[in-house]
Amino acid sequence: MRTELVSEPGLADHPNEDFASVALPASGQGGSLVVLDGVTPPRGGTGCLHSVPWFTARLGGALTELTVSLPDVPLTEALSRAIAHTSAAHAETCDLSHPRTPQATVVLARWSPGRVEYLVLSDSALLVETSDGEVTALLDDRLARLPRSALATDALVDANLRNREGGFFTAAADPAVAARAVTGVLPRSDVRTLAALTDGAARWVETFGEGDWAACLGLVRKQGAQALVDRVRELERADAAGAREFLGRGKTHDDATVVYAEL
Repeated sequence: MRTELVSEPGLADHPNEDFASVALPASGQGGSLVVLDGVTPPRGGTGCLHSVPWFTARLGGALTELTVSLPDVPLTEALSRAIAHTSAAHAETCDLSHPRTPQATVVLARWSPGRVEYLVLSDSALLVETSDGEVTALLDDRLARLPRSALATDALVDANLRNREGGFFTAAADPAVAARAVTGVLPRSDVRTLAALTDGAARWVETFGEGDWAACLGLVRKQGAQALVDRVRELERADAAGAREFLGRGKTHDDATVVYAEL
């Protein structure tokens, strides 16, 4: 099989808040991928002593270990356990009830000889190519479906929408959020390729409209994951004034991560 991973910070002088891993068990019978996009908090308190990269490293590390070591545990349960483990690491020092406690979007995929499992929480994307070449984007689109008026300020979002019914959900401190994820199982024989993208890389489709999801996957296959990130950076620089802000672009450059796996 072929795997490829690229993760690049949006700004050279700012730590990358994404996390990515690919794990291939020693048995050779399958594997898993984990992609997290840490949520950058607004200026001000978060109730936590720790940074977003600290959180994504802890949560991502726990998910990588659990998805491999416990292959029979559903991905929702793996995410729930990983959140609980990460929360326990700083519950005594931090206010985990704060709406901006460190948090992240999540994409998980795990494959075995018989099936491919997936989990998507919040606005990262998982692309699945079937054996006949059809590409489907598996998305949690709850954030995208919210009216822009409801997203006008961080205060409105935190008070009414973040990790609330009728809003959207991220992996933060509550293990129960795992049950809110978009999940499913596909026959392994029907899946040729997987690609997980944080929204910083998905801008190629979602913000700049350079092509559809099938074209995006094709670009990564032919030119590599770095080529997709490089093209997004070119587009961002060309539109530095933010003319396409209305399409969902919140900052000039965002952390961008791509994990590609041909099964």
